[in-house]
Amino acid sequence: MVFKSDKHTMAGYSNGSQSPERLNRIVEGTHIEGDIKSDSNIRIDGYVKGTINVKGRLVLGPTGKIDGNIYCKNADIEGKLNGIIEVDELLSLKSTAKLQGEISTNKLSIEPGAIFSGNCKMGAVLKDLSNTEEKLNEPEQVLQEKSA
Repeated sequence: MVFKSDKHTMAGYSNGSQSPERLNRIVEGTHIEGDIKSDSNIRIDGYVKGTINVKGRLVLGPTGKIDGNIYCKNADIEGKLNGIIEVDELLSLKSTAKLQGEISTNKLSIEPGAIFSGNCKMGAVLKDLSNTEEKLNEPEQVLQEKSA
């Protein structure tokens, strides 16, 4: 038998599991118009116009461009993005990134040189701010209770 073991099969395709370790690639020179949905990771070095929904990590390479919305667990942006990006965990804007639109993420990392124009919402910060506001109002409530 020529293919005796799984060692000779393509990396990430030896079994049928939907592992986040699997990688989809859209190479430079490829243009896609439409929505993309993936249970694993994806790297985009070409052009995509549409909505991208990824359960794993999205990497937008330095030659990549996306006009549309992105929903993913983690993202590394090195190329150009025009649209909305919602990241469950960590969004990293690399030094070559150019992002115009809205960001919603739990954690954000921006390298010097990255360009971002738009709005940003960070989940952890919003939670911390609401807790801080409650703590700031506590002394007023205590004073009101003492004076009553």
